[in-house]
Amino acid sequence: MVDPDLFLAIGIILGVLTIPSLLSAWTDGRVPRFGAIMVLVAVIMVAVAAKNKPTGYKISDVPTIMLNVVSRYVN
Repeated sequence: MVDPDLFLAIGIILGVLTIPSLLSAWTDGRVPRFGAIMVLVAVIMVAVAAKNKPTGYKISDVPTIMLNVVSRYVN
């Protein structure tokens, strides 16, 4: 079974980590291949999370979800 909260958290983290890769490639004049793949994976993970959560997500719920996921898997 897919844990939609975990997929959402990983997708958001990947999306944030993609920003430096994209900026580095663009400033060096390179094609951001790795950054584009990471963005694609992040979007797919967030989409899978949204599809598997029957009630959906609100933007205001994201910080709580992130904290719950971290507290669940860090212990």
